[in-house]
Amino acid sequence: MRIRTALAASALALTTVLGAVGSSAVAVAPAGHAKLAAECGVRSDGRLHCGNKAGAKGYADRSYRSATRGTLRGTFSWFQCWGHGDPHPGGNDIWYWTQLDNGAWGNVPAVDVKTGQDPAPGLREC
Repeated sequence: MRIRTALAASALALTTVLGAVGSSAVAVAPAGHAKLAAECGVRSDGRLHCGNKAGAKGYADRSYRSATRGTLRGTFSWFQCWGHGDPHPGGNDIWYWTQLDNGAWGNVPAVDVKTGQDPAPGLREC
């Protein structure tokens, strides 16, 4: 009986710890995003170098309705400039212009670029 009680107490303690970890994991995601955003910035070449969503699509225009020109397969890219376009799930209408992995140029919605704010400070508008 003591073993069962000890096991039950251990399971309860583990559940409590995992519950705390699970709830703090939600807070860790933004901190991880903040770390990527801290590495994100305009460098001496005038381009924004920043983390991005793997597989982010680049569009002909600043709209999901326009043709897809290619993707960014990696998770860190550079962006030449930004502009206003259609609103996207990131809660704004900022799109970043870059050369995609296939060599074509396209507009990537800011929701797929890990900036701390949009538009990224110091990047020129296009």
